[in-house]
Amino acid sequence: MAEHTEHTTPTPTPATTPVNLAHKLSQFSELWSQKKIADVNDCEVKLAKLKGEFVWHTHPDTDELFLVVSGRLTLQLRSGDVVLEAGELFVVPRGVEHCPVADEETAILLLEPAGTLNTGDAGGPLTKAAEALG
Repeated sequence: MAEHTEHTTPTPTPATTPVNLAHKLSQFSELWSQKKIADVNDCEVKLAKLKGEFVWHTHPDTDELFLVVSGRLTLQLRSGDVVLEAGELFVVPRGVEHCPVADEETAILLLEPAGTLNTGDAGGPLTKAAEALG
């Protein structure tokens, strides 16, 4: 007779090393290229470096959190611009058309559901999937 073995789901081991944003940002130089640095539930935490103007787009099904790590970011909205300095964040609500603009190189942290495209519904040549950053 076979022994009954109870199946249990292993408890995830918590990370023991904090993520240093400055170190992660030093690992890449590409502009407008999102780098995934962590997962939170069904969301990805991503870093990006921006300079210039992106593309007008919306994310019909999700909000998008922008946190400026360094530099200055203008989020153009049809209702008026939102200017973010280092240490400030703004959540663009789902369905709100926006266009990020950075006059100087700016580093940002993004929080959005896994698989969210950077160009939202606009598509085009700037569309890139987030790359994991080791």
